[in-house]
Amino acid sequence: MVDYVRHFRPRYLVVENVVHMRSWRRYEELLRCLQSLGYHLREHVLDASCFGVPQSRRRLILVGDRNRRPPRDIAPHDSAGPTAASVLDPTDTWKTSPLQHRRRARAILQRADRAFAKLGPTASFLLVYYSTDGCGGWQKLDCPLRTVTTVDRFALVAHDGQEPRMRMLQVPELARAMGMPADFVLPTGTRRDQIRLLGNGVCPPVMTAVVNALTA
Repeated sequence: MVDYVRHFRPRYLVVENVVHMRSWRRYEELLRCLQSLGYHLREHVLDASCFGVPQSRRRLILVGDRNRRPPRDIAPHDSAGPTAASVLDPTDTWKTSPLQHRRRARAILQRADRAFAKLGPTASFLLVYYSTDGCGGWQKLDCPLRTVTTVDRFALVAHDGQEPRMRMLQVPELARAMGMPADFVLPTGTRRDQIRLLGNGVCPPVMTAVVNALTA
């Protein structure tokens, strides 16, 4: 990135990464290098859910401007972000399987039991199927989705009137959770490849707000 900036000398630059990038041992070196190239810098930590994206995704946004100090504030969306329920396809769009399956991992069933204990035995909710979190391994549908990662992380549990059934969230749903436009098309590749691309992506509404603030 620094080589690109040194060669092309764009007026503006934007670096997006996880918030923990600030603890990277060479982060201060990066800042000094960019400043030596003539950039005025400012850090922002932005949550995509504040910009109309149905996902809680906090990211470090480092912005630079060669001509002036970058803006102190990047205006969020006027209303609360859409909920996780808003990204889901209609019932019966995707194949499901019984939650209580003999091959289902015990940890997954324990997470589901925690959700049922809180919401009731016929509730619908999302499980953190792969990976762990500090919130019990499940979440309600009436709040933004937790952070989309590069792995197939989330499963929907819904009761069909007879039993709770489960399926993984699908690529089109995860694309909506990233705030991608309706006509967005991923390049060809396996499901795993596409989920990895989405998890490494930047939410367009957030970047639109950043660019608008920089160029105002």
